[in-house]
Amino acid sequence: MATLKDVAERAGVTVTTVSRVINNRGYISEQTRKKVYEVMKELNYQPNELARSLSMQRTNTIGIIVPHIVHPYFAKLISNLESAAANKGYKILLCNSKEKNEKELEYIQMFKSNRVSGIVLCSRNVDIQEMKNQDIPVITIERNLEAGTVGIQCDNYQGGCLATEHLISCGCKNLLHLSGIKNENMPADARAEGFIAVCEKYGVRHREVMATSTIYNTLDYHEHIRKAIEADPGVDGIFASSDLIAAQTIQICAEMSISIPGQIRLVGFDDVDIARLTTPTITTIRQPVKEMAEWAIEFIQRSLDHEAVPEQFKLPVSLVKRNSS
Repeated sequence: MATLKDVAERAGVTVTTVSRVINNRGYISEQTRKKVYEVMKELNYQPNELARSLSMQRTNTIGIIVPHIVHPYFAKLISNLESAAANKGYKILLCNSKEKNEKELEYIQMFKSNRVSGIVLCSRNVDIQEMKNQDIPVITIERNLEAGTVGIQCDNYQGGCLATEHLISCGCKNLLHLSGIKNENMPADARAEGFIAVCEKYGVRHREVMATSTIYNTLDYHEHIRKAIEADPGVDGIFASSDLIAAQTIQICAEMSISIPGQIRLVGFDDVDIARLTTPTITTIRQPVKEMAEWAIEFIQRSLDHEAVPEQFKLPVSLVKRNSS
């Protein structure tokens, strides 16, 4: 059976370097990290996970809580988080809260029991102050959780502005924004702020319609969309706050014999796979999900290495033009 020394000799590095790679301690170049992992695979070397976790007081696991796993945005985010974690030598412990407080509290306790190296939260309900007190890095993505180590967001306001300016440039004069959740304060609300600011700047008629938490939890916006369009038949441009809502808007417009983009031009948000699968394909605001996931894992690693990290980290968005506008 191969030993740590065997791996070091084959890889041409010191035993200390191999140990640092396995334990994610200190700076290791990607080239060295890749070489060590290749040699471990060649020699079929298996680190003693139990001994390592006991010595480090934590496991090589990152806990992740999302409110939905079937939502296209969270599915894409989870996939990118898993890839980013694997590149750093971590495994993920994925939990689906379904927006239920009691489940989230159970998951937090499970993370503590499993001595996770860090936590990525995409749920808005968790009280994480206790985790911070235990020196567990907590990274939030698109959530207003001030007690976290780092809060990662895309530039939602910029996205709202880009979407609205695009619709106006297409000749739209009566805009509808299918926005966030009533009585919920979330970073995505800034999309509506950008929408309103641009409409007022150009003197364009506009209306914002918010969904209920029930609609958000079921992910079924069909009747909500139908009522919003029926309330103002003159609408010629729609900015949907997600590609999921935009896709359902296409379905409702087809049922109502409304042509997209002939009668209504449509812009979504996120740029998930569904935006390329509908007919017409969806013009959307690209949220840099891959980059957000990579930074989340990077900030966990930096925190564990006692390096400085920002409290807030915001990434720019961009417009992706497709056939719905």
